[in-house]
Amino acid sequence: MTSTIKVNNIQNQCGANIINESSNTITIGASGDTVTLASGASQTGFGRTGTVDWDTTPKTATFSAVSGDGFFCNTTAGAFTCNLPAGAAGAIVSLADYAGTWQTNNLTVTPNGSEKIGGTNASVVLTTEGQSVTFVYVDGTQGWINTMDSTSNERGNPFIIATGGTITTCGNDRIHTFTGPGTFTVTAAAACATNNIVSHMVVAGGGGGGTGNPGAGGGGGAGGYREVKSPVTPYTASPLDGYPSSPNRVTVSAQAYPITVGGGGARGIAGASPPCNQSGCAGSNSVFSTITSAGGGSARQPTSNPGNGGSGGGAGTSTASGGSGNTPPTTPAQGTDGGTASPGSGSGDGAGGGGGAGGAGGNGANPGPGGNGGNGTTSSITGSPVTRAGGGGGAKRGCGPSPTGGGGGGPGGGGAGSPGGGSAGDGTVNTGGAGGGGAYCGGTAGSGGAGGSGIVVIRYKFQ
Repeated sequence: MTSTIKVNNIQNQCGANIINESSNTITIGASGDTVTLASGASQTGFGRTGTVDWDTTPKTATFSAVSGDGFFCNTTAGAFTCNLPAGAAGAIVSLADYAGTWQTNNLTVTPNGSEKIGGTNASVVLTTEGQSVTFVYVDGTQGWINTMDSTSNERGNPFIIATGGTITTCGNDRIHTFTGPGTFTVTAAAACATNNIVSHMVVAGGGGGGTGNPGAGGGGGAGGYREVKSPVTPYTASPLDGYPSSPNRVTVSAQAYPITVGGGGARGIAGASPPCNQSGCAGSNSVFSTITSAGGGSARQPTSNPGNGGSGGGAGTSTASGGSGNTPPTTPAQGTDGGTASPGSGSGDGAGGGGGAGGAGGNGANPGPGGNGGNGTTSSITGSPVTRAGGGGGAKRGCGPSPTGGGGGGPGGGGAGSPGGGSAGDGTVNTGGAGGGGAYCGGTAGSGGAGGSGIVVIRYKFQ
């Protein structure tokens, strides 16, 4: 017996339509309802819209996919395989790179038995970072065909992206070196806050050495030296690494940071006029963000006082003390004091200038030699150990080279003092090394050495 029920609407107890037919359009469910297929029941004829239902529990090991589902595949711990289900026309599977690691640990996609992917019975290896793919089974000839392929996805960048200076790489670190004025521009800050703390080294220009008029000139003071190593950049920093002292940290954001690289101080020349006179000029400051390193102090020629600065200038022939380093004061100290000349007006030898926090300038002796420049400071921030900010050596009074001659320039680019009767060595450019002192002989005063310019280096993790 066949029964037929003919209705246009079926309503719930509240009078709202839950099944409605209008002009051959059948609507199931009222507004706000959820239409659920009973457990164990199946549906046909509805088809898929080309999308999948995503399983939001990431896969971390080899697994078998299910048609109609999408899977996030996390290969951080190692490569693995996705086994496709048995093919049936319209079957669909999507896969996405969960952690952006497929380029390192690949995902292999394998067809079922003798079935094909793109017409070939072989596996496909997915090797693109951030990739997502969708496979649809078409027929026995082509098997699974990739209908959608995204070779990138939008992710917060975990590392800094920046420009400026001369850029080099060392392992996973990028290094920006400024040997003159420029701009360090962060175009994108890191999503990970710790990666925004950058390593930096800021070295100021070294001071100029004094002329020997009428005795022996002192060496200039090295440029101030400041450094902080970020916790994520694994290199050997100098002993002056101020981390984790918060005043010395620099945490960058997406903006431009003007860079100042201090020039070296001019040499002291007999009869010179201000601003440098015969003692030479002080070096100039170097600046990155909140970090300023002070220029090295000028030296003393026999009738003037040595200058204070990042490191202090050395005294010339007299009983004067050297200039004060770490001026203005920083913690850790950015420099050291210049040395004291030997006693006896007009009869002693010049003192060395202070090194950039590596060591104080040596005192002059009577008779000789001149004081050595203070030691500079060594860091591997640029990828290999380099010593910078050496003090200038003090001069040897009198004429002609002597076994007890001029003081040596401090390791780190400091210029040597005159060995007697001549001019001094210059500080090395882009080290913050100071100039040595010049000597007086037979009515002629040798010139002091010019200070070397400074340098700014910024290092951070970029991958």
